Amino acid sequence: MWRGIYRALVAVGLLCSSAWAGGCPEWSPERLRLEMTALDTQLARWDEAYYRLGNSPIDDEVYDGLLQQLQDWRRCVGVREDTVRALPAGKVPHPVAQTGLRKLPNRGAVEQWMQGRSDLWVQPKVDGVAVTLVYRQGVLVNAISRGDGQKGENWLEKVKAIPAIPNVLPGATANLVLQGELFLMVNDHHQQAQGGINARSKVAGILMRNAPTAQLERLGLFIWAWPDGPPTMDERLQQLAQMGFVLPQQYSKPITTLAEVEHWRAAWYSGALPFVTDGVVIHQGREPQGRYWQAKPNDWAVAWKYPPAQQVARVTDVEFAIGRTGKIAVVLRLVPVRMDDKWIRRVNVGSLALWQKWDIVPGDHIAIGLMGHGIPHLKQVVWWAAARATPIAPKQDDYHALSCFTLQPGCRQQFLARLVWLSSRDGLNITGLNKAGWQALIDQGLVNNLLDWLQLTPERLNEVPSLGARRAQALYRQFRLAQQQPFERWPIALGVPISPLQLATLKNWPQLQRMTSAQWQELAGIGAQKARKVQEFLQHPAFLTLVTTLQQHDISGFAVAPEQDAPPD
Repeated sequence: MWRGIYRALVAVGLLCSSAWAGGCPEWSPERLRLEMTALDTQLARWDEAYYRLGNSPIDDEVYDGLLQQLQDWRRCVGVREDTVRALPAGKVPHPVAQTGLRKLPNRGAVEQWMQGRSDLWVQPKVDGVAVTLVYRQGVLVNAISRGDGQKGENWLEKVKAIPAIPNVLPGATANLVLQGELFLMVNDHHQQAQGGINARSKVAGILMRNAPTAQLERLGLFIWAWPDGPPTMDERLQQLAQMGFVLPQQYSKPITTLAEVEHWRAAWYSGALPFVTDGVVIHQGREPQGRYWQAKPNDWAVAWKYPPAQQVARVTDVEFAIGRTGKIAVVLRLVPVRMDDKWIRRVNVGSLALWQKWDIVPGDHIAIGLMGHGIPHLKQVVWWAAARATPIAPKQDDYHALSCFTLQPGCRQQFLARLVWLSSRDGLNITGLNKAGWQALIDQGLVNNLLDWLQLTPERLNEVPSLGARRAQALYRQFRLAQQQPFERWPIALGVPISPLQLATLKNWPQLQRMTSAQWQELAGIGAQKARKVQEFLQHPAFLTLVTTLQQHDISGFAVAPEQDAPPD
């Protein structure tokens, strides 16, 4: 069965995990063993549910990721590979051992494997549960689950109840052994759009029931090996079709180049198929005699899997980002995982309240997927660490639209975000000054207030190590240009929650200051609640201090003649 194959590959180190690529966690040996024991115990519970009860409480990809994580941790503490927990082997020996597949990570590895090989074929990698069929004189006499590849369970009565599998082969008189994948039959399944729909767990659940049920009619069979069968792939496919196993002939394509493999991989990934798949398998047409097959990855076939719909990643840190309006966003730092040809190192959780609801701390494991444009997103928490230390989060009540106009303890993030907004295109459009530039000015002690930059001279700017004389002079010129921006840009640059269109009829500060809540609703077309927020902002002492500074620097619209002071009609 698929979990048996996966465990075998993990045990012999033929699967490389992105978690291992991130190194061992910076935990004490005691902490690492605690986490290993807890995860091992949980995997055992899931195995019990899967092997004995026929159901899987978690997605297949999540199980794969957590199993790989356990193996990586074992490497970290130097545990011998043969201590991996034994799999249910069953009691019925396979006439020919079921081999595994080595999974290649990318097109370069596929191209390298293909070099020097001929008579190659590509097939979809059907996602289901492996089985061995034994026919004697054309009659089905045994059906064996994969188990550990050498022995499995007797599934004969259940397999005989599957209409897609002939109990008697037409015209066949010889003994033969077939190996293949029992799969969930679906109509027009699009793997790229629909994902794996947990198909293998559903198949396992049907097969694990004590007695045959009508659900068996939902299963099909894809034969992927005929040990000691006809010598060529063409002959095997043709004779399998004559026996009633038509799918291998329909979905086996001869290939000679990597481009052809990529073509069929893309076509089967995006196109409609009668089964769920998780990649493609590339076969050599000729195989060794069955007596040489072993329960480990063979060397005449490899798999190239599709990009996973989700990946398991370990959280290494929780970061809190405070924006210019005081909203707190939570970001998770991760041990890097590879998805769709990119490395994912962080993922946004959202608000502080949502993070508290998720209850995620460093050491937890999460499942992440990709949204549109390849943006990673958190799907679920799949494993909570045994030892938990909740990070100290900022208090949301301390941050709001009227906090942190100056640099003071706990304010650096929001203050910096205000400066970045002020210099953006939506603000004063100060070109050549980004977040790093503001950070340099803050670190040099030149900017502690939202408008401190108004009094900076070329000499003071030249003191900043990262600027240099030419950049300092250029930045000074940008500051002078910013002072000439029209009145309507300044309130928005300073954070007043209104738009340029809503400010269009207001020409100076006295007009803005005298606006009532009712006038805001009438003139700007905003609701009562928004109008109150605008009024609170304009009347706040910290904002009025900024207005005084602008008046001292003769900024347009903030020092006007009395006859211009009246609000608009």
